[in-house]
Amino acid sequence: MSDEGFPLALALAVILDMLLGDPLWLPHPVRWMGQAIERLEPRFRSLSLSPIASGGLMAALLVTGVWMISLLVVALAGFIHPAVGVIVQAAMLYTCISARSLAEAARTVGQALAQSGLSAGRRAVAMIVGREVDRLDETGVTRAAVETVAENLVDGVVSPLFFALLGGAPLAMAYKMVNTLDSMVGYKNDRYRDFGRFAARMDDVANFIPARLSVPFIALAAHLVTGRAKRTFKTALADGRAHASPNAGYPEAAFAGALGMWMGGPNIYHGQRVEKPVIGRRLGAARVHHIDQACQLMLVTSLLVFMAAAAIGLAFQMAG
Repeated sequence: MSDEGFPLALALAVILDMLLGDPLWLPHPVRWMGQAIERLEPRFRSLSLSPIASGGLMAALLVTGVWMISLLVVALAGFIHPAVGVIVQAAMLYTCISARSLAEAARTVGQALAQSGLSAGRRAVAMIVGREVDRLDETGVTRAAVETVAENLVDGVVSPLFFALLGGAPLAMAYKMVNTLDSMVGYKNDRYRDFGRFAARMDDVANFIPARLSVPFIALAAHLVTGRAKRTFKTALADGRAHASPNAGYPEAAFAGALGMWMGGPNIYHGQRVEKPVIGRRLGAARVHHIDQACQLMLVTSLLVFMAAAAIGLAFQMAG
């Protein structure tokens, strides 16, 4: 990424995220992406193609379309004035990262558990996880919230910035479409097992490097937050592959080591029990205070990643 305005655009995006988060009143491209998927899915399903082919075609066209539209918007903004180009890129990057909103959502779960009890905690965590929550105890609710923070650190911070460094705000926007497709059609159930297969694989490939890059940043943040950098690394290396996802296990294992709590295990999804390996088996059980620690760890990690991305952007700028 050699755009001279990238470091400034990134800094503005980070400031906006920390100040505003993701307010519902603000129009958000990811919501538009979701609406596009909902409207196009029945049309692509009606094509005389196999579900795998029609789902793959829809995913490829949507990702390519978002990337091309974003490229055009950035180019037009830069043509108007370089400052306008920076502002537009900053706005795009801001919509791609979600550190503050992730922390707010998770802390809402912790506050609900502490102030109103288990039922309130279940209702709060149901807003941010896909598993069924009716039978979760306090430990299960807490663990679900922490796992969501760990996994979404990659989806909401590391991966968008990774692709922004490779191809600017347009490529970061394309990644968000990949991620949105996976969250909407990438399920392994009867409806989406075939239709969403390409989207799920695309998301796996996109997050492969960022998920692994997240580990040293989490370890450094753990040194600052919990003083457990060594155990963070050791747990990530030992249990990073102990997950149904090829990527989610690495940040989850790193968080497990940093916080001293085990994660994973069986959960209920769409009425079916899904067996998952336990990450950090020898560590302790989740406690409510771990939610706030996880949010602190995620925010410090995010700042470290932001600083590294800005430094790399400046280095490219100086080299150019």
